[in-house]
Amino acid sequence: MDSRRRKKASTQRKLQQLRSVTNSSAVNKASIIVDATRYIEELKQKVDGLNSELGPAESSISQDDLPMVTVETLERGFLINVFSERNCPGMLVAILDAFEELGLDVLDARVSCEDTFQLEAVGGESQENESIDAQVVKQAVMQAIQNMD
Repeated sequence: MDSRRRKKASTQRKLQQLRSVTNSSAVNKASIIVDATRYIEELKQKVDGLNSELGPAESSISQDDLPMVTVETLERGFLINVFSERNCPGMLVAILDAFEELGLDVLDARVSCEDTFQLEAVGGESQENESIDAQVVKQAVMQAIQNMD
């Protein structure tokens, strides 16, 4: 009985938060959710509008703006450094996806994504992976960055 009451109070609190965030004047649960759905759609349209204003040149990296990538071979893996004058959304995810495709495990990493993008990572080869060299790692990281869209 008590847990049901706590769950109901928690749901009510969350609905009130949702109502507040979406500036809804609705009273019942279904109306609050409908208002929230409309609000989310409005936000999506605003994001799409802003993205179209930026244009494709602003949202992706041109050939001239490619980051500097260095890869050094360590005893058991690689030291990968990536530096870009400007941060681009999704760059870290693209690089980590490239590591995964190569079968590299990230053993240690430091990342800064404020105005510039800096990544220093130590990647170790997984046991079931055949040996790869530093040039392959560098090419994979560069390709991942170029393919970001």
